[in-house]
Formats: sequence, C-alpha cells, structure tokens
Amino acid sequence: MKIDSKDFRTNGEGVQLKDWPTTVENICKSKKRYKQLLEKHVEALSALQRIHYASSHYALLIIFQAMDAAGKDGAIRHVMSGVNPQGCQVFSFKQPSAEELEHDFLWRTTCCLPERGRIGIFNRSYYEEVLIVKVHPKILLTQKLSKELRDEKNIWQERYRSIVDFESHLHRNGTRVVKIFLHLSQDEQRKRFLARIDEPDKNWKFSLSDMHERKFWKEYMRAYEDCLTETSTEIAPWYVVPADDKDNARLIVSQIVLDALSDMKMSYPDVTAKRHQELKTMRKLLEP
Repeated sequence: MKIDSKDFRTNGEGVQLKDWPTTVENICKSKKRYKQLLEKHVEALSALQRIHYASSHYALLIIFQAMDAAGKDGAIRHVMSGVNPQGCQVFSFKQPSAEELEHDFLWRTTCCLPERGRIGIFNRSYYEEVLIVKVHPKILLTQKLSKELRDEKNIWQERYRSIVDFESHLHRNGTRVVKIFLHLSQDEQRKRFLARIDEPDKNWKFSLSDMHERKFWKEYMRAYEDCLTETSTEIAPWYVVPADDKDNARLIVSQIVLDALSDMKMSYPDVTAKRHQELKTMRKLLEP
C-alpha cells in the first residue's frame, strides 16, 4: 500500500481526536515487509538530505508531540537512521531552566532552530506551553508573568496566535515546519508502561510522574484538540499519526518527511563556466 501523507494531515477545523484512529491497517502486516519499506524510505530520505544540505536554501523543522510512551524517540531514531549527522540536529525540551524562564515562552526553542541546509528535530517543543501548561495552569505562576498576562481567559488564544505568527515568520524566511502528533490510545500506553516495568532494559524510561500525568488523559486530549485546531495551517500543518503500531507509525512519519523535502523542489548547486574551468585546472594538477 502506498502511503499518502495527506490522509493524516489536519485542516485545523474543529479537530476531534476520537475521529482520528490510533491504528491503521493495510500499510505493513509483516516485519519483513516493514524493514523493506523503511529501508527504501531511509535510502530516499538520505538522498534528499544530501541535496538539501548542498543547496542550503531551506531549513526543515520537524516537531514531535505526543503522550508519554507514544514512540517519539524510536520514530526519530529509525526514520533518521540514514541521515548524515552533519545535516541533522535533534533537541529535546523538558522543564524550563531558570534562565529560560526569564524569557518569553518561544525563546529557548528559537535558539535551537535549524540552519539553512539542515534538518532540525524538536522532541517536544514550544507546544508544551499550550499542552502541559494548559492542563496544569499553576505552572504559569513559575513563569514570572504579571497577573494580567496570566489571565486564563486570554492567554491560550494569545499563545496560539504567537505560535502561528512565529511559524509564518519562519516560513517567510525559508524554514519549512512539519508538526507530527503521534496519536496513542490510552490502553496501548498502559501496555507500554507495563513493558517498561517488566523489561529491565526499559526500567529507566519509567517514572512516577508518567503515572501521575496519565490521570489527566482526558484533559490532555482536549488540550491537543484545541492546539491542533488553532495552530494547524496551510504552511505549517499538523499530522495525526496512528501510533499504536510502532512500525506503521514510523513508515507514515518517514513518508511525511520525504514529502516535505520533495516539496522544496531542491537541486544541487549549478556549476558555472568559471567553476568548470577551475575543476579542469585542478584535474590537470592531479593527473600524473
């Protein structure tokens, strides 16, 4: 089955996650086929990344958001396995530092934006400020905002607007933004949490805070719905990727990234007549 990334793209109109599946059929039903397809995607992605790095006209920012255990790390590791490390940067954003809290909520991620010719990956991002902070608004008290700016009647719409404006600014300046929400079911998260307890090499991944946040599942789903509705735009769309099956999720993610790079219409830099002459001169110097 050919994957059409548009099937997973939102239009930003009243997103209801109950209408978006957490599993998908008819993409890959065997491990052997999964490996074949992923290898094909990785090879194509590697070729496009080389052109992207050489042309150096655009930057690509890929944002991953998801509930705990949805597979963000694994998707990044497998999908980007063939990319030259020189052309890719990965940043994970956790609790803001004291320095970061002295700035606006977009500051810490802005410092990590990819350069032209590179792919930047945000494992969580500035979207945490309209997700976890919205679910736990007491966090606003730590952000040194005035009482007026902490007004919950306005702050979320203002932050959505700041994000949309910011991504529009990035687009106008050559950074293409792709946003991926790995859509995991609550039951599948439960199974993955149990695996983290039962398998010794996964114990380190699990913490009491993970269990604590699970209690707010419904609140998080509403926060994600609002976020996807308010911030999915034509130039910076959200993709809702079914994440209960890790293999299929990785194939979908890799197709989304491939399409994003292909849409840039890139090519290797043109070789001028002057450069051709330089190459001929260097060849003569190298010939025995």
